[in-house]
Amino acid sequence: MIEGVRRRDRTGRGLLAAPALLCAATLLSACGNLSIGRIETAAPVATPQPKPKPTVAQTPATEREHERILATYGGAYDDPKLEALISKTVDRLVAASDRPDQGYKVTILNSGAVNAFALPTGQLYVTRGLIALASDTSELSSVLSHEMAHVLAKHASIREDQARQAAVVTRVVTDMGNDPELTALALAKTKLTMASFSRQQEFEADGIGVGIAARAHFDPYGASRFLTAMERNAALKVGKTSFDPRAQDFLSSHPATPERVANAQAAARQYTAPEGSERDRETYLAAIDNIVYGEDPSEGFVRGRRFLHPKLGFTFQAPENFTLDNTAQAVIGVREGGTQAMRFDVVRVPAEQSLGEYLNSGWMEGVDKASTEDLTVNGFPAASATARGDQWQFKVYALRFGSDVYRFIFAAKQKSTESERNARETVNSFRRLTLEEIQAARPLRIKVITVQPGDTVESLSHRMGGVDHPAERFRVLNGLDAHTQVKPRDRVKIVVE
Repeated sequence: MIEGVRRRDRTGRGLLAAPALLCAATLLSACGNLSIGRIETAAPVATPQPKPKPTVAQTPATEREHERILATYGGAYDDPKLEALISKTVDRLVAASDRPDQGYKVTILNSGAVNAFALPTGQLYVTRGLIALASDTSELSSVLSHEMAHVLAKHASIREDQARQAAVVTRVVTDMGNDPELTALALAKTKLTMASFSRQQEFEADGIGVGIAARAHFDPYGASRFLTAMERNAALKVGKTSFDPRAQDFLSSHPATPERVANAQAAARQYTAPEGSERDRETYLAAIDNIVYGEDPSEGFVRGRRFLHPKLGFTFQAPENFTLDNTAQAVIGVREGGTQAMRFDVVRVPAEQSLGEYLNSGWMEGVDKASTEDLTVNGFPAASATARGDQWQFKVYALRFGSDVYRFIFAAKQKSTESERNARETVNSFRRLTLEEIQAARPLRIKVITVQPGDTVESLSHRMGGVDHPAERFRVLNGLDAHTQVKPRDRVKIVVE
């Protein structure tokens, strides 16, 4: 949960050549004026001053949007090495674009999601999750140039207008329409129009972005490689339904279809052969070595079926066959097959109100007040109750931990001995973290290592910690297909605890 569960309610070669030629001309002039006993001193030559970088215009609206983005994606990620690499990359891309007067400001977001987006003013955002997935600077440049293309083609402005229009349509239809089917149809049409428009924007931005990257002498095939990497990374999440805006990756708003990959490859072929341009892999790997990977433990994190929050000092474990997802609002768990689910969050309950009274206070419909029961869970005051909905049966727990009250809500399509046991065992697993556990709760990080003789994909993936599907994840992180093997002296990324 972002900012901890306590945040309840929120989110130049040519430039170098000119001075050199001026210096050469000055020296020749001085030599031509040599005479016995007299040397004329050459007049000092003014050094051309670099043009100031174009700035990004700030407006109250973009400031509010910037703050909302930071709140949603865990704030900014501070890493001087990465910031320097990105700044240098953006400068090259801007110089190669059709609008070198357009300013850009890039913010690295402290999120493990793979995402990037742009505001109309030129504010670009890229998550550390995306940076960790990319294998070289040309792949990162393809993302940055793609987002720059959205700004240059005014897609970001158009999308903003579309969103405002959709909000107006939604409000009018909701306020004035009493026919549910008519309301649903109007909303569906609005969303369909926006989605179709977005796909057109993506193809256009791909074409513009590949051209900018190629003219900046980056490998233009970086775009198609990274689109493929994102597809493979998303495939590792199949079966995990996320309810979190932070977890919505680049593919959610930038769909990577095979057609789009093919178009990116076709655009790249217009500029150069795959081996004829710069990938800058070594520099990139040096910059991302030790970057945080996945969730930031200071805001609570998932390890397998366990959720731990070192800052607030507690942990619990979900039932077997459950997948946990730490979202901005709550920890969500879904059982394989989708027949059971759970939600864990924090709520405001006055100290003078009992937990049983809270459960019966009307915040949830269908609560059976007769089922309310006062409990003690590992020394903490708690209460439970059952509730019934149209399609789901609920078991609800409230637990007071310090000055906070945490809420477990378990839902089952059909009440059973298993669903009752799952709820009871999960709540009973809630406990205070030990000092040793808090000190040991460190983030996962990307470690760049050199392949040694005898190393294989399998042996290296066994060195990965805290991730699922280690062999497949190792291949995706390093841009290796299903059959490619590592070679001695290769530099590769692994995830370590």
